[in-house]
Amino acid sequence: MRAVVSSLLGLSILCTTVWAVEPSPAPAVAPAAQATTSTPLPANKPKILPVSAAGNPNALLAEEKPLTAEQLAKNKVLQDAKIKALVKDQHSRLQQLEKANLEALSQNQELQLKNDNLGVQVQVLQSERSAQMFLYGAATIAVGVLLGFLIASYVYTKRRRQW
Repeated sequence: MRAVVSSLLGLSILCTTVWAVEPSPAPAVAPAAQATTSTPLPANKPKILPVSAAGNPNALLAEEKPLTAEQLAKNKVLQDAKIKALVKDQHSRLQQLEKANLEALSQNQELQLKNDNLGVQVQVLQSERSAQMFLYGAATIAVGVLLGFLIASYVYTKRRRQW
């Protein structure tokens, strides 16, 4: 059970990280700038974006601009932190569930033991009751036989006197 839960948790984390990563934008280098530079630029070097409106921060909202490598790295770090927080939260919830499960299992075992003990007590009481009924029956038969002998002897002696 633990292996299944951990594999499902790992798979869900893997799926969320795959879909959470934003694709990196293609390098947007102007053909004229590419022709003027004689040395090729490394692929991992951050790009410098031109400033269109230096004093107006609302201009950035109006235009769509690609994210820089630093911003992508920050986003990645933030996403990783969110994922780690989710994993910790799920781990703590998993521990709480395991603890509650263990408590429920122990309580279930205690109740099963009590149920077994009560079942044994019921059987003992039933056997005692049947033994008691057997003794009552035996006593009734003994009293009936004794009364039968007494009545028979009384009737026999009474008839003898009359003859």
